[in-house]
Amino acid sequence: MANVLIVAEHHAGALRKATLHALSAGRAVAQRTGGKLHVALLGAGVKGLAAELAQHGADVHVADAPVLEKPVAEAHAPVVAAIAKAAGATYVGAAATAWGKDLLPRAAALLDAGMATEVLGFAGEGAAVTFRRPMWAGNVLAEVEIATPVKVFTVRPTEFPASAAGAAAGTVSDAPVAVDAAALGTRHVSFEEVKSARPELTEARVVISGGRGTKGDFKPVEALADALGAAVGATRAAVDAGWVPNDWQVGQTGKIVAPELYVAAGISGAIQHLAGMKGSKVIVAVNKDAEAPVFQIADYGLVGDLFKVLPELTAKVKGSR
Repeated sequence: MANVLIVAEHHAGALRKATLHALSAGRAVAQRTGGKLHVALLGAGVKGLAAELAQHGADVHVADAPVLEKPVAEAHAPVVAAIAKAAGATYVGAAATAWGKDLLPRAAALLDAGMATEVLGFAGEGAAVTFRRPMWAGNVLAEVEIATPVKVFTVRPTEFPASAAGAAAGTVSDAPVAVDAAALGTRHVSFEEVKSARPELTEARVVISGGRGTKGDFKPVEALADALGAAVGATRAAVDAGWVPNDWQVGQTGKIVAPELYVAAGISGAIQHLAGMKGSKVIVAVNKDAEAPVFQIADYGLVGDLFKVLPELTAKVKGSR
């Protein structure tokens, strides 16, 4: 029997959606090991979120202290490690978000644990649970075994369903925080939040993305996104060219998305981009090149000029309302 600890992520007083997907992954591991699911909730003034997490059937360990107010991994990692030891957790996981990718490797080092990243699924039972993760931009799936006593992992939220609150609530307890803020080598300077009326890219039901084919003009892409209430994405080429901000980037080195509808406009379909969106439920590709690789994974493909096609689609969407 091996317990599982999932580290919760939150922002502006609310749980991140990715946390609910990570809870499902943690529950899947706990079912294979026969252990108990635990959750670590770190921050300042976060006790109000503990009851919400407990409704998912996990025992919640709340580390609430001023030193944990900002997302400084150097401060959070020793607290996560201490909670893992106190909970008897053999498996420690979190969502593979920017925050999770920053925090979990540090916690793994403190726990002398091996780590698997971007996990898509699990196999095996008991202490022999293995981790399925992508390699070579998703073209190869590896089955990874971690040999250390404690095993740390991050999961792709898009590969697991969101956890639903259940009837049997877990317990809530306070976790000690022994972190000296003055001794930290890292400090939080500022946080400049990008405010947008559009939904968060990783949580949107619909994503409209543009690539090199836009030639830097994202107006048709944004117009269709606004008509559909969608988020806007982009390829690395568009971001590197300075056409759009880097938080729009979808792909292996950007954000991983799996919306209900993904529209790829002027995107050829390099494997690095496909790795970030091929889990989408419905993929629509618009490209002038009929031989573009993106058509190989598209559910619907339209060979045409995006500057003609997207405005027509936008007009149809607006006309149907």
